[in-house]
Amino acid sequence: MIELLRRLALHHQGLMTSPSFGNGLSATLQCIEHLGYVQVDTISVVERAHHHILWSRVVDYEQNHLNLLIQQKKIFEYWYHAASYLPIQDYRYALPRMAKVRDGQHQYFSSGDQRLMNEILVQAKAEGKIRLRDIGNENKTNTGGWWNSSLARRSIEQLFMQGDLMISERIGMEKIYSPTESCLPNGLDLSMPTLDEYALYLFNTTLRAHGVFTLKQLLHLKTGKDIRDAMHRVLNHHLEEGVITSLKDIDGQNYYVNSHSLNQILTPESKVKILSPFDNLVIHRDRLNALFKFDYRIECYVPATKRIYGYFCLPILYADQLVGRIDCKAHRSKKVFEILSLHLENNIVDQAHFFDQLKIEIHKFAKFNQCPKLHENTLTILNNVSLG
Repeated sequence: MIELLRRLALHHQGLMTSPSFGNGLSATLQCIEHLGYVQVDTISVVERAHHHILWSRVVDYEQNHLNLLIQQKKIFEYWYHAASYLPIQDYRYALPRMAKVRDGQHQYFSSGDQRLMNEILVQAKAEGKIRLRDIGNENKTNTGGWWNSSLARRSIEQLFMQGDLMISERIGMEKIYSPTESCLPNGLDLSMPTLDEYALYLFNTTLRAHGVFTLKQLLHLKTGKDIRDAMHRVLNHHLEEGVITSLKDIDGQNYYVNSHSLNQILTPESKVKILSPFDNLVIHRDRLNALFKFDYRIECYVPATKRIYGYFCLPILYADQLVGRIDCKAHRSKKVFEILSLHLENNIVDQAHFFDQLKIEIHKFAKFNQCPKLHENTLTILNNVSLG
């Protein structure tokens, strides 16, 4: 049963076969719409997470796809459980958080200066766009001004989080903001969702993108009795309708499974994929460990002396199993890609085929990182690695 659930999880994530979403810009849009969100991350030791997640699923993904889709008003940036790209049709489900930020209920995001926020908004509407470095531009000779402090950043972020500004483009990781009314398509539903509608949105997103999930996953970082009660109502309704099936006591947990998917025969490709630590497949650690027997955590937040696998170790997927971790670094100025360490599990049956596929994936990943030349240590590591 675990093998079936593991394959269902990969199938729903678009990682079972390639290509899962077609080709080109339309495939990138379809991938984001299917997954429900793609997490944005700033760590750049290898290519950033939002690009990496899409590259893993869209064979001809290009980094300008995200800006193009934002310009076409097909996607937007906001908060899911973290900063993310989301389908534009889901915009209304961001409204409750925006309202809480505006009302001061999100202390982290509600710490801007109201006078400065008013000035930023006026400037953005007059010029059509604004960057953090543009704030107070006419007065920057005065080094004591607020534009040189964290207050400017907090103020523009609050305008973004409460829905007055949207990110209309990124140049690298620099955000360009525009007034919200210029970034939304005509006819978009802007009604505030009820609690039950919001719970249904979370449920549908998880059902579509994961196929196999727990109640904890449905409510990831969502707290309070009201949302738990609403989610239980949604779950019970879909259980009664036969949309999902409850599988109890799998590794001590209760799982819900897409009933339609249980009847599918799924055969994974015997290929290797190097995944992002923020990939949608691996972000729910308890579920990952239960389905894949893979105890994973990213170690960039761990003190260097306590790291086991490396600063930014990436999970390695082989067919339908997670089989190891690889710590890499892209030396972009030299266009050199380096493997710092490689740690493999002992669940690889056909080791010769695995290593052939791993070398293919490493070359592809290095090219994706604009570092086509492999560091001299890389082949040494590949030739000397041993299974755990």
